[in-house]
Amino acid sequence: MLRIGNLELEFPCLLAPMAGVSDLPFRLITRSFDAPLAFTEMIDANSLNHNDKRTIRMISSIPEDKPLGIQLLANDEKQIAESLEIINEYTFDIVDFNAACPAAKVVKKGKGAALLREPARLRKILKTMVQHSKAPVTVKIRTGWDGNSVNAQEVSLYAEDAGISAIFIHGRTKAQGYSGTVDYATIKSVKDAVTIPVVASGDNTSIPLIKMMLDQTGCDGVAIARGALGNPWIFRQAKRFFKEGTFCEMPDIEERTDVMKTHLQHSIEYWGEKRGVASFRKFFVWYTRGLRGIKPIRDMAFRTNNADELFNAIELLKSACPF
Repeated sequence: MLRIGNLELEFPCLLAPMAGVSDLPFRLITRSFDAPLAFTEMIDANSLNHNDKRTIRMISSIPEDKPLGIQLLANDEKQIAESLEIINEYTFDIVDFNAACPAAKVVKKGKGAALLREPARLRKILKTMVQHSKAPVTVKIRTGWDGNSVNAQEVSLYAEDAGISAIFIHGRTKAQGYSGTVDYATIKSVKDAVTIPVVASGDNTSIPLIKMMLDQTGCDGVAIARGALGNPWIFRQAKRFFKEGTFCEMPDIEERTDVMKTHLQHSIEYWGEKRGVASFRKFFVWYTRGLRGIKPIRDMAFRTNNADELFNAIELLKSACPF
């Protein structure tokens, strides 16, 4: 069990926010496999404050999409305070602050992982969030800027002092991005240093790796990101592991294609046919990773903007991969 503020999760796993991925259709699919908490895509506070239509769309939800967190990106207290006035009109269970994004277009504006180099400034922003948010506040960080400036423990102590409810930490530096190995030792040092919950991310792509993360770091929970791409049933597997200590099998092709069809239908209902089909294409690739002899079907999926043709491509997977 994982408790963050007044939110209590049935088992200690959650769906991490992923840019261009964590839309409502994807979140609903992971909910169907018992994901106990999910996040919207990362939201730029400045875009939210300017009432950007695309950004407003990104924070839309429905009652079945609960509990739900939102992750904000900003670089000063005024900007974040203004965005929280908007966010407080919605129903979110957690408001997370991103001090981890390694993208060049983000850090050059002093946002995301750039704030790892300014722990005192990050604390001021987090204090402002705690003062203005109706929901518990958390922060997402990395182990440091690069291998020569690993300061996650220091950053975490500043963050805890701001009054936040939990720390999410990705076990790589900004310089690593998503490559290289996860630094379990630094995550453990953060867990040992603070009294609030620590949720770890990085390579949580299977139950054995999730168990390794917990065993190596002592963290209170794990955030699953890339491990859920084309694999939403990882949450069903995790739930059974934490509840019963057993492993459940991967889905057969029948279940896999049923999930793909449901996901595609959600995407079309949410985005409309043309954009819904286009949005689903990347998921088609993720869902079919490891399946042999399907290149012609994938090519078909990427040539069409037609929903019926894409549904047909999914159906064809059954005959191409009968087992």
